[in-house]
Parts: sequence; structure tokens; C-alpha cells
Amino acid sequence: MSHSLPSAEFRSALPRPPRLPGRGRFGRSTMYVLCAAAVAAAAVIAAVTPAARAETTAENLVHANALSKAFRNAAEIASPAVVVVRSEAKPKKTAGRGPQRRGENPFKGTPFEGMFPDGVPEGFEFNMPDRQPSSGSGSGVIVDASGVVITNNHVVEGADVVTVELSDGREYKATSIETDPASDLAVVRLADAEGLPTATFGDSDKLEIGDWVIAIGNPFDLETTVSAGIISGKGRELGGVRRAQFLQTDAAINPGNSGGPLINLEGEVVGINTAIASSSGGNQGIGFAIPANLARWVTDQLIADGKVERAYIGVQMGPLDTRMAAKLGVKDHRSGVLVNDVVPGSPAAAAGVQELDVITAFDGQPVRGTRSLQEIVERSAIGKPHSLTVFRDGEQVTLTITVKPLPSDLAQEGGTPQRRAELGSETFYTEEFGLEVRDKTTLAEDGYAGFDGVIVDRVDEDGPAAKAGLGPGMLIRKVGKTPVTTIEQFEAALANESAADGLVLSVRTPRGNLVMLLEKD
Repeated sequence: MSHSLPSAEFRSALPRPPRLPGRGRFGRSTMYVLCAAAVAAAAVIAAVTPAARAETTAENLVHANALSKAFRNAAEIASPAVVVVRSEAKPKKTAGRGPQRRGENPFKGTPFEGMFPDGVPEGFEFNMPDRQPSSGSGSGVIVDASGVVITNNHVVEGADVVTVELSDGREYKATSIETDPASDLAVVRLADAEGLPTATFGDSDKLEIGDWVIAIGNPFDLETTVSAGIISGKGRELGGVRRAQFLQTDAAINPGNSGGPLINLEGEVVGINTAIASSSGGNQGIGFAIPANLARWVTDQLIADGKVERAYIGVQMGPLDTRMAAKLGVKDHRSGVLVNDVVPGSPAAAAGVQELDVITAFDGQPVRGTRSLQEIVERSAIGKPHSLTVFRDGEQVTLTITVKPLPSDLAQEGGTPQRRAELGSETFYTEEFGLEVRDKTTLAEDGYAGFDGVIVDRVDEDGPAAKAGLGPGMLIRKVGKTPVTTIEQFEAALANESAADGLVLSVRTPRGNLVMLLEKD
């Protein structure tokens, strides 16, 4: 079959190809050059002999096999020390409740609640069924040949019986369990164990994003499962664990992997697998591991003392966003944390730390956020002097601070929001910032005992105060660095402030102290 070219009329209706650069002879020359280059490239490709292609393939296989061998060797080194941790909570005997009081519904919160909407009849008795036993399993890693296993706290939390099974089938009962819920770590000691295989810790601080790692554990009861990936991120924070910054990896981590090791290609433990981010409950390429250096610091104390002693400096910290950093003259909002409050009698108070200081370094280590400072401080030597670098009033100031042990009973003060003041009480309203305040003495003071300031009575819905998060019942303690105890002092302190430049307020809430920046958009 022959093919003819389109008619002239049809060809004229076709879209024209773009013109090559230049005009006339220059454009044709350019086209000739491009064609020649394409022909030359094709010739080069054609010139690659089958032998050359085979050599390239062989070289690629050498590299691939070398990586495969590295994975295999690392897994062979660490796997014998990886164990299955099985926990069991015994059934709890629930005593019969005997005669029920009239109006009391024994099935409240259950599907049978509607059977007794007005409570049970007089003299009616029932016994609650025994709470059923529960069990679970996770992973762990042996760190001492005498039978010391590291795992996650959530793997053994609430367990009455813990059994550990080695990869060779041997089983041991736990004789003691020491836990640190703040870091989600636990140490399990085994009965009558000796000569067990152990894993070696590596230096997790040397890990970089992109480094190869291997996760070993027992997901879904599939014992000694190995998966490979890379370090995807560092310094991740998880809401459920207050005192740890996590490594992020795309190595497959699933239910049952918790407590198992994350290792490097040398077979060293660089993390303890702890959690996943998943919408399905299974691996979706985002797993988290506690860095080995933190795990070792915590578990060494649990092994030696059965508890973890952390240092503290005594400040309430807040994040430093771009707007607050600009207001305080800090060039990089990622380089420091804002001091919201200094605890009286604390190491920070003795060292001269002030509210609105921005802490940028501790012992020369840069501070990148609140968890970063917390982790650096809590592992520092207690009772010894340390350097603390702060940014204050446009200048860098270096202080000397001696940290103390974190008090075991230290807790945030709580309370309920203050009630609105009585009608007729004197107030001060500022339209520019969109808030109205009253003297603290006009309100019940239980929630703010020991703190002076003025109470926020109301805020304008679309004003700077509301947009900053200020709300009724909060206590304004300072305007900038100026303490205010009456509405007259508050009014005077605002005289040289404007929403255009931004207003910094130190605020007390039932949850603690905050620093807020009020400004116009």
C-alpha cells in the first residue's frame, strides 16, 4: 500500500512547528548541527560493543552484591541478640458489688445502659464478670550476657508476666522490669541466664540523613524479620513521648517491631524501634526509633539504679516563631528557645536568666528547639558549672549555671480559668489591641496565687489579642519587661507600644506561663 502526502490545503491547517533560533541560512545551519549531533550520539551508542555492555552490567552487579553482603553481614551480627518479648496481664478478679443504690446504673457506658435508664430496682444484685487476661508481644535486644534486655516501656507496661524468647528457641522469665515512661524505654532482667549473645551500641550522633539502616524484630509474630532502609530524618518529636527526639526511617517497621534494634551496616545498634506513622496500622514508610545514645544513657541508669535522674535548669520554654524572633532582634528563629518564665529558686534564677531571654546554646551546643535544649540539659553533669548562652536586648550574653536534679514531684501548676469579674468593676479597654482588662483583686485568685498582674476580661473577636491566642481569664503579668499589677500600670505601659510594631506580653494561664506577640496583620 502506498501513502501520499497530505494535500496543500490540509498541510496549511496543521500547526506549524516552532521556528529554530535565527533566521534564513543561520536557522538551517543550526538544524544541520543538531542533526549531526544526534547522528554522532547514535553512532557512539551503536559503537558500544556487547562486551562493553556486559562489563558495565558486571560492575553494577559487583556493587549490588557488595551492598547485599553488607546487609547480610550486619543482620548476622545483630540477629542472635534480638528477642521476642511476650507480656501477659493476668485476669483481674472483680468483687461483686452487692445491692445497688436506687438511681445507679451498673451498665453505664456499655451497650446495655438503656436497660436501666432510671437505675436498678431496690435490692437488685449483680456480679461483674472477671476482667479477661490480655497479652501482647514485641521485640527486644540483649545488651548483657547475664540476661539484660532493652525494649520499649509500652511493650511491657502493665504486664504481670514477661517471657523472653531467643532466636534459638530458648525461653526465660523476667525477674524484674525497670521502666522509664518518659522516654518509652524499659530494661528486663532474665532469670538464670548466662552467656547470652549480645548486641553492641553504635554512635547515633554520627548518623546522617541517607545512611543505610536495618530494622530487626518480630512484626506480626514473624520472628527475626529483617528490613532495610535509610535514615529519613532526625530530631523528630512524638506527642506521646515527652523526653526523646526520634530518628525517622523508611525501613519497614510494623506492630511487633517495637523494642527491637535499628542497626547500621556494621551491625551496631543505633536506635530502638518504637513507633510508626500510619493510617492503616501497618508500615507506610515512616517509622521512628529512639537514638542509641539516648537509649544507652537511660538504660545504663535503669540497670544501675532502677531509675533515671535528669538535670534541669528551671525555665518554662516556648517556641520562637519568625514574628517573635523579629520583634526580639533574633536573626534566625530556628536558633534558640524563648524563656517564658524562670522558676524561683531554680538554677536558672541563680544564674540570672530572665524572661524573654532567648537561649541559643548550652555548653557550646547549639539549641534548635525546646526538646533539643531539654535533651542537652537533662544529660549534663549535675552539680557542675555549665555555660549558658542567651540573646538579650540585642546582645549575646554568656551565663554560668549549675544544674540540679529534676525534682520528682515537679509538675505544672494547674487550675481552672478565672471567672469573669463582677459587673461594675473598673476596667481598661484598648481598641488598638482589642482587649479589656480588670484588676486581679476583683476575682477569685486561687488559680493565680503568688502571681501579680491584670486579668483579661474580654477580647475583640477579630482583634490582635484574639488572633494571638489571648482569652478571658488569662493573667497578664508583664508588658514587654515591665511588670503590671493594676489596670493603671497596664495603661501606662501601653503608652509607648503599638500594634504595628508588635506588643510582647508575658501571660499566665492555668497551664503555665506564655509569651505572646500582639500585632496587626
